[in-house]
Parts: sequence; structure tokens; C-alpha cells
Amino acid sequence: GSLRRHGDEAFGTRTEIKNLNSFRIIEKAIDYEVERQADILEAGGEIVQETRLYDADADETRSMRSKEEANDYRYFPDPDLLPVVLDEAFVDGIRSNMPELPAARRERFVTQYGLRQEDADILATQRALADYFEQCASASDARLAANWILGEVTAAMNRDDVAIDSSPVNARALSQLISRIADSTISGKLAKQVFEAMWAGEGSADEIIDARGLRQFTDAGAIAAIVDQVVTDNPGQVQQFRDGKEKVLGYLVGQVMKASKGKANPGQVNELLRARLSNGGS
Repeated sequence: GSLRRHGDEAFGTRTEIKNLNSFRIIEKAIDYEVERQADILEAGGEIVQETRLYDADADETRSMRSKEEANDYRYFPDPDLLPVVLDEAFVDGIRSNMPELPAARRERFVTQYGLRQEDADILATQRALADYFEQCASASDARLAANWILGEVTAAMNRDDVAIDSSPVNARALSQLISRIADSTISGKLAKQVFEAMWAGEGSADEIIDARGLRQFTDAGAIAAIVDQVVTDNPGQVQQFRDGKEKVLGYLVGQVMKASKGKANPGQVNELLRARLSNGGS
């Protein structure tokens, strides 16, 4: 690999890295080499054309041997090699059997699922990650699935050094959790608790929700009673809201959710609280 400054036409001096036995190791080696070369160039130094090895224990690349010329890499014509001629039928056959390429998949994620371009770019980078997303999107809200995969799932993978195809929460299991958020069975906040339990192997989303009694309640009368109590207990914040400090509403909503142990439907809480505060009472 090599680096070049923005605006430079010529490529930088190339180095070669050996001892790479997995995609994750390749990624780590490239990250290290990019940083190493950038530090040298920014300090005014020069990159040496050489072969380096990657030490996974030390997470670094080290020099093995230098290569002064391109011929050292055996980049020279071989008179015994015959030209390879591929006819159109062969090329068309290969083309028809190729999987969907990342660029096409990125654009389809935007047009078919309504994803943001930056989210589609990340999801389509790895085939396994893109497949995982599509399995989730086929059974649940696609944009919510993308948010969860790029948020909670990716964070858990990075924390535990787990690849997507080894995730304790497979695509079908995540789809069930996302569906429970979409149908207001649980709130987004409680869903994070459920996800961590799923990641720990405690069961499916429905099993954990039932075992922990986490289902949201949507009874307007029960929520209204909590709203009334919170309004009564927080006269100062209520007056601030009525004086035009809109942000105070978030605090009051939080108090209602806390009193309901997170089980009240947040949308209903917001609606009932606004109605209660606009009636002029205390």
C-alpha cells in the first residue's frame, strides 16, 4: 500500500505486507500501515519500498526485507506466457453469475429502503453485513433496522470482537425486537435492555419482554393519572414551561417515564402532558 497527498498525481512509494490470515487482520494491518506512513510523511521523511510483516500480538508491521526495484517483485514480462483471449460468451457468462456488487447494492439500499446514503455506504461495505441488514429489513422496518445494526449491534460486535456472521443475535431475532418497538410493545429505551439480554443468550425478544414484564401500557387513564401526579409534584417546571421554556417538557416527560418504570407509551405521555399543561391548571 502507499499514500499520496491530496492533489498529487503520482502514487507514493509502495510497501508490501505479509503474514495476513484473516480479513480482520488485513484491516488492522492496513490501519497501522496508513498511520505509520502518514507519520513519516508528515515529519518530512521518505517511505522505503520494502516487504513488511504484521505482528498480531503487537498490532504493528515490521520490516522484513527491502526491495529496491520493481523487478524485485518479479514485475517483468514473461516470454513464455501466451495471451489470454476471452470471447464475449465467456465474459457474459461470468457477468450473469456475478453477485450484486457493493456500489449497486449501496444505491439500491437508498432507493428501495429509503436509507441515508452514509448508512447505505457502511452497510454495503461488507457482504455479510449487507446480507444481515436485508434479512432484518425483509421482516421489520428497514430504517429502524439500519439504525440498530449501525448502533447497538455494531457497538456490541466491537466491544466483544465478534463478526456479524457470528453475532449472538441473528437477523431474525433482531427483526423480532425491532417489530416490538414498531408496534409499541416496548419503548426504544427498554429495547436496549432487551437487546443486551438477547446478546447474553437469555432468549428471544418476546421471551425476555414477558419474563421481565416490560410490555408498555397504553391505557390513557393510567398514564393520565401519572401525568397529573408529576404536574402536581413539579410546579416550578410546569410554570417554566408555561412561560415558554419548551425544553422543560423533556424533563417532565422523563419524570412520567420514570414513575411508570419506562412502561408508559412515550408518544401518549407527550400528548397527555401537553394537554394537561395547556389547560391552565396546576
